[in-house]
Amino acid sequence: MGLDVTDTVKSQETIAEILKSNSVDVVLNNAGYGLIGPLESFTAEQIQMQIQTNLMGVIQITQAFVPYFRERKSGTFINVTSTFGLLGYPTCSVYNASKFAVDGFSEGLAYELAQFGIKVKVVAPGGMQTDFAGRSLQGGMHEAYGQLVAKVSEGYSEEQIANYTKAEDVAQIIYDAATDGKPQLRYIAGNDAIALYKERLELTPEGQFEKIRAQFIF
Repeated sequence: MGLDVTDTVKSQETIAEILKSNSVDVVLNNAGYGLIGPLESFTAEQIQMQIQTNLMGVIQITQAFVPYFRERKSGTFINVTSTFGLLGYPTCSVYNASKFAVDGFSEGLAYELAQFGIKVKVVAPGGMQTDFAGRSLQGGMHEAYGQLVAKVSEGYSEEQIANYTKAEDVAQIIYDAATDGKPQLRYIAGNDAIALYKERLELTPEGQFEKIRAQFIF
């Protein structure tokens, strides 16, 4: 049964059909893609589709399941964000916006639904050894940002990608989040993601901002 998170009507119909004959314990919101490049390079349509897919899709799918979980007084939502839902990075501003928003949405919703025994969790992977960069990535380029893009690209060497997290390892973390019974909100997935998040906590968000910013002043 197909489900396109950008098609609200079809999504609602699909979910209603599922709940007619199935019990659901966990809803995993994993649909998304990356829009990477300088903000000036994007069209309004590209930006709109990024927000519609990565943020509105999560909100709408979640909203459709909330009454069902509330009546059962149980259920878990797991929303997959990204390291870039925890910290900003150049050429990722719109992607950052969508993933930061999902993180904030999840935290706020977790407070709302706790009274009904419903858990909301966030899984934030770092770099992944998948075809995300091919199948799930859109980009834009602007001549004024050539030096910036070249600098950002240095962080995506073959050696670095080889150290990224395997999909099955993130799948295990998602499974743990669904079954561990903990009231934990965020699950950071991957050594690179853990290191960046640890740095953010140690330096403070402002301190990490200054560190990253210094790398991109030319």
